[in-house]
Amino acid sequence: MVVNFKSYSEIHGHGALELAKICEQVSEETGIRVAVCPPTAELAYVARSVKIPVFAQSVDPYPEGARTGWNTPSLARTAGAIGTLVNHAEHRLSDGEIGKTVGICRTIPLETMVCADTPRAAAGVATFDPTYVALEPPELIGGDISVTKANPRSITESVEMVRNVSSKVGVLCGAGIKTGLDVANAIELGAMGVLVASGVVRAVDPKGALLDLLKHL
Repeated sequence: MVVNFKSYSEIHGHGALELAKICEQVSEETGIRVAVCPPTAELAYVARSVKIPVFAQSVDPYPEGARTGWNTPSLARTAGAIGTLVNHAEHRLSDGEIGKTVGICRTIPLETMVCADTPRAAAGVATFDPTYVALEPPELIGGDISVTKANPRSITESVEMVRNVSSKVGVLCGAGIKTGLDVANAIELGAMGVLVASGVVRAVDPKGALLDLLKHL
């Protein structure tokens, strides 16, 4: 389970750490790995305060050095992140930038979770040998219809096509994941995990929302 905090008002200030602590509690109670993706401004603060995996929301494809204003992979790693999202639908990169980012992260080392909008795109980014590929159709992100309902075949196709490229790359899926059945269906369709955001971050009871998402696993 990967919880992307995005930049919602609920996680401004102390909200990011509070939500990360909730994710940590749920991970300890369920035994299921829960990772969090706080915004860059809160990355070090959160990473120092929890034991669960912390991912950056994005990094720039540049090595350390004279890089004013850029978030380099080495900065994210020294801030405490173990990995980073790459090419999220809300922060697109070109294929060249994806490949360069993944390559730099591999030397840090920093795990990479590269987002893709179609099975073909998932297979394409798998050629860069990231740690994970995450299928997220952009038209479903933030909506109430999950990818497992709208297009379950896209998940099985993504898993198959990525496996044809590399057996080492893990496949996750996201977009519209709101219920425990959505998560269970994603796993049944071949994904090893899911990405969620608003369904947890904006929930009145984030812990309850997380436990509901994980209840069938």
